[in-house]
This record gives sequence, structure tokens and C-alpha cells, in this order.
Amino acid sequence: DLICLMSVNPGFGGQKFIYQTLSKIRTLRNWLTERNCNAMIEIDGGVGLQNAEKILEAGADVLVAGSSVFKADDPLLAIERLKAIPG
Repeated sequence: DLICLMSVNPGFGGQKFIYQTLSKIRTLRNWLTERNCNAMIEIDGGVGLQNAEKILEAGADVLVAGSSVFKADDPLLAIERLKAIPG
């Protein structure tokens, strides 16, 4: 199972990450753990190198990075750096 949390206002790409989502991720992770549920948490919106580590630390499993990759000067390097973040 996969739970997708939107971390921007849905509608268009390139928005900034809403940092209040971090507390939602922690709450959801705790809720899943308490219930012994193995669902993964996916975060979609405003994900990039500047916040990916914090998002993973909060309990997310899957990151959707659109604009931070496709608008990067070197998209392959952006992907490589995102994949190298511990989590």
C-alpha cells in the first residue's frame, strides 16, 4: 500500500514545499507504526535537494521530484544527488 501526501497546493508544478507537511508525515508514520501497517508514505510537491533529507527523516519512503529534476541544469546529476541522500 502507498499513501500519497501532497506537500503543495495541487494544480501546477514548481511550487514551494509546505513545511507543515513534515508534522503530517511524522503523525502518519507514527499512526502506521502503531497499527503495524507497512504502507509506504509518498511525498509529492516541492521536493528537492534542499529538503529531501528532512522529508525522509520525518518518515517518508518515496519522494516525487518533478521540477527540481526537470528544471535542473543537469537532470541526471540532480537524480544522482537525490538518490544519494540517506533514508
